[in-house]
Amino acid sequence: MSDHSTDTVGDAADDELAGQDNQFVTFALAGEMFAVPMGPVQEIIRVPVVAQLPLAPDTLDGLANLRGRVLPLINLRRLFGCEARDNDDATRAVVINLGQPLGFVVDRVASVVSVEPGQIEPASSISSVVAADFITGVIRQDQDRNDQRLLLVLDFARLIEQEFSQVAQRGDSRRLEMGEVHGTADGADDDEDHAGSEELRLVSFAVAEQEYAVDIAHVHEIVQLPERITALPNTAGHVLGVISLRQRLLPLVSLRSMFGLPVLHAQEQHRIVVIALPGGSQVGLVTDSVKEVLSVPRALAEPMPALLARDSALQEFAGICRLEDGKRLVSIIDTRQLLGMSEVRDALEQARDRDLTLSEDDDMNTSRSNGERESSRDDDDTQVVIFRLGAEEFGVPIMSVQEIVRVPETLTRVPRTPRFVEGVINLRGTVLPVIDQRTRLGMAGIERNDRQRIMVYLLNGVRTGFIVDSVAEVLRIPRQQIDPAPDLSVEQGRLISQVAKLDHDQRLVMLIDPDHLLQSREVQSIQGWTQGGDTSEAETGTGRAEPGLRQAA
Repeated sequence: MSDHSTDTVGDAADDELAGQDNQFVTFALAGEMFAVPMGPVQEIIRVPVVAQLPLAPDTLDGLANLRGRVLPLINLRRLFGCEARDNDDATRAVVINLGQPLGFVVDRVASVVSVEPGQIEPASSISSVVAADFITGVIRQDQDRNDQRLLLVLDFARLIEQEFSQVAQRGDSRRLEMGEVHGTADGADDDEDHAGSEELRLVSFAVAEQEYAVDIAHVHEIVQLPERITALPNTAGHVLGVISLRQRLLPLVSLRSMFGLPVLHAQEQHRIVVIALPGGSQVGLVTDSVKEVLSVPRALAEPMPALLARDSALQEFAGICRLEDGKRLVSIIDTRQLLGMSEVRDALEQARDRDLTLSEDDDMNTSRSNGERESSRDDDDTQVVIFRLGAEEFGVPIMSVQEIVRVPETLTRVPRTPRFVEGVINLRGTVLPVIDQRTRLGMAGIERNDRQRIMVYLLNGVRTGFIVDSVAEVLRIPRQQIDPAPDLSVEQGRLISQVAKLDHDQRLVMLIDPDHLLQSREVQSIQGWTQGGDTSEAETGTGRAEPGLRQAA
């Protein structure tokens, strides 16, 4: 998402007229001329590219990025019920500070004018496309004896108070809430709950057509294999080298080489699973492809057979999961054992040495140790799974995702359910209700395709699946890259409370709170009909997942 420079009218206003109470910015809309006091006007910009915000009022064009700030853009034509028209070279957005910056899309900006108090008259007798309640006065400007121009002074604060009541209630408490959310996003409580649960949460991946997995709590992110990898001297053959990831060096280990399998040239589907190791270190495991997120009953996970466990070459395996009646075997990698392997230790030490050298050369070395730097970064990170609906990107906390599975060919329809409920499937013997995420958010539907996935959450004790267009990647997002989302409707404010700014502020990702995907009464209703549901028609919907966390090319 690109940033846009301030229009020359806005520059002139900022440089010459700021702070003068008798200055007004004038603009055209639907054939009429309007004015707004200069004081709250921050700037005037060309209309930028926007990201659509679900569940927001129709008058919102979307969210834009303005030099690192999340800017809601409001279409004044739609707000006033005027005929719609496409933006052109003259269209501008007037950015006004009403407790938070808001952009108002107008047909064109005319000028900045000086107005004496005596020139402003009451608006009661004026007929306009705008209701009189929103007009605070009329400025009469004499062009000549036969031509008198009327400028209607708009009260933007009153407009927003009526159309977006949540904006007026925004305050410091919201920012405090945001801080509390960040503070617990990756906290110890999550790890303890996860460790004590009756299910294993795993990210699975393929290596030479065999399936392996690691505990999701130890997965920092999943990224595409870059074209360039910097080799490390005097390391084992399966240590590919290091790459720069989020301003730090990450050593890469080829699982194919580690397992003694034939090496493949880098391919598009290859992925790096970034693993957190004890002590704050990280290592990237290079896999053939990432398959899915699994929730597996602990009863299906068996320890590594004693005979094999004594083999030092297999020390990195914690156990084996037998799925689909034993037809599918998934070997679980113990990330704690990875650090004990001399080859991985050597690669980590070389990466640390190289990182320190680079920091010193760039005059970036501080009194903090490398371990402290890593710890502070991780404490401020939020780990999310990013998925797409149309052109927009959304993120959910990775620990809230139970599984990611393919959409089966057949779903069993359930009578008298809400329109957004697609039906149910049989997921390893459990009835899983499936909801169309697009319909739930008021977006247009699309035909089923191979890229769609079902993201499974646990909502108030009910496991529920939501169909999304595609799942893109897993990322750790630094706290400073997350801003509060504007509250433009009650439901949207609860569901999407934050926005992440990625790729040097060129990309906006709306962060969803899964607990608000359904209302409590809807969850109770779903719980009622799934407990007695018949899934005999949905046996093809076994939830067997193919690549679930594929990063978009």
